[in-house]
Amino acid sequence: MTETNAPAPFLRTIKSFVRREGRLTVGQQRALDELLPRFGLPEGEGPIDLAALFGNDRPVTLEIGFGNGESLAAMAEAAPELNFIGVEVHRPGVGHLLQLVGQKGLTNVRVANTDAVELLKQRIPEAALDRLLLFFPDPWHKSRHHKRRIVQPAFAELVASRLRPGGLWHLATDWEHYAEHMREVLEASPAFENVN
Repeated sequence: MTETNAPAPFLRTIKSFVRREGRLTVGQQRALDELLPRFGLPEGEGPIDLAALFGNDRPVTLEIGFGNGESLAAMAEAAPELNFIGVEVHRPGVGHLLQLVGQKGLTNVRVANTDAVELLKQRIPEAALDRLLLFFPDPWHKSRHHKRRIVQPAFAELVASRLRPGGLWHLATDWEHYAEHMREVLEASPAFENVN
């Protein structure tokens, strides 16, 4: 009998989110149908050529969990000299952002309706991002759920590998215990410096 140290193929990774689908409005569904093919990240495997994706080599900001997309659309409108990628698991939020992209005529936004951790691991090249935004992630209040928090040492390493040298990771939470946890994780990482 031969032993192997390979992980079992059926093991699941712990997710930091729960999909709560909700209902799509007619406008959100139309935006998903009509605009996602143009503004969505391309299907496939391996790193995406971000310069080819946007048609330019401007700095790229990636926002994880953009909610309904109002803030991301406002940032993109205010800074047309920058590129933005929004990642959100909630389809109505993706549809709403796409509506805003269409209404405002934004060309510097791309959207992914997927797990941000998997996107960073598989599709975002190393040292490709200038900024990563993570505002108000689920704090997973109960101690037994803390393992689900997205800000963990392994995630910090992943983010560090995707940010260019001098890149910024902006974090925000309104849950004091999660803020302390975030600070502990980042202070333990040699890749980050608190520039508050």
